[in-house]
Amino acid sequence: MVDEPAAPGADAPSEGGRFVRLDPRNVWRVGWVVIALVSCFLLLRFLIQDGGTVLFTLLMAWFASIAMEPIVGRLARRMRRGIATGLVMLAGALAIAVFMLAFGQLFVEQVGELLTGLPDLIDGAISWINTQFNTQLSVQSILQQLNLEPAQIAQYGAQIVGGVLGILMSVLGGFFSLFTFALFTFYFSADGPRLRRYVASLFPQRAQKMAVDVWDVTAQKTGGYVGARLILAFINGSTSALVFYLIGMPSWLALGIWTGIVAQFVPTIGTYIAIALPVLVGLLSDNPWIGVMALVWAVIYQQVENLTIEPRISARAVDVHPAVAFASVMLGAALFGVAGALLAIPVSAMIIALGETYRKRYDLRDDLFDAPTPEPAPDGG
Repeated sequence: MVDEPAAPGADAPSEGGRFVRLDPRNVWRVGWVVIALVSCFLLLRFLIQDGGTVLFTLLMAWFASIAMEPIVGRLARRMRRGIATGLVMLAGALAIAVFMLAFGQLFVEQVGELLTGLPDLIDGAISWINTQFNTQLSVQSILQQLNLEPAQIAQYGAQIVGGVLGILMSVLGGFFSLFTFALFTFYFSADGPRLRRYVASLFPQRAQKMAVDVWDVTAQKTGGYVGARLILAFINGSTSALVFYLIGMPSWLALGIWTGIVAQFVPTIGTYIAIALPVLVGLLSDNPWIGVMALVWAVIYQQVENLTIEPRISARAVDVHPAVAFASVMLGAALFGVAGALLAIPVSAMIIALGETYRKRYDLRDDLFDAPTPEPAPDGG
């Protein structure tokens, strides 16, 4: 770079300043930096688009490992950590196997009945709306308002079904993904302390303490959030299924599981979406009072959960504001589809946990405090 005198008529440089002209060699350097940045962006885009499934599996495995950490950590005090991790994963697999042996066939049959009866359910709901509100809605008019044609729906259905070969490949891919998920979950949990030390070794010694603190806070808060959601989903789903069975709800098991999962893992509006389907199924059944009882149960359970169960279970978990959670899910779904929607809230919990640990607060200026409301003057009359 070469210093240049000020041109005639140009603004005079500030005191101590100087005019600088770019040297051609610097232009090449800037060009190479731009090319490097673009290359990094394209590489990241390639990894997200073509390797998104693998990244999703790895991230899910990491969240599962930190969700198991409280139990694994306690067992690891009495045995090797790998054995403790294996016992916890084996217990989870046995619980799923027992559930499938006891209710698997019933669950599959009820899901099939729900899907088969979905068109009649939609027609019944539209007829009830037309009767109550004197409207003339129809499935065809709703599809037209949503810009969906029957040919498009058939195409989507064909893509979902995919034929016998597609189903077979999906099953094989599902087993492979499940094996990969279990393998990495075991690795992240069994070798968690060693992985933590390895990550710390990537930083200079002056920054290693901060790196370890970030790891610990992220694992504790995010793991607490994921674990709390899983426990609450189990309590909500099991109790709802029992109540639905007692009141004679059709497809009681499938609707109970639906209620537990959707209410806990869909933010803000999940509770309303979760109970809307059972209430609708009950109202359109032979005994409409079943839908009313399902709605009453949902209101009672929600109050009990908010006042007693959730505060105890979520005491150590990071609190994600409903608006932040909903925005995170929308953004995750827009960027990465269903996978992004599932991981949006745990990732948001991780970021919030880090912010709560390292953010700095300052004293508020005195003039920014709310001024006290002046008392009304006494009536002289």
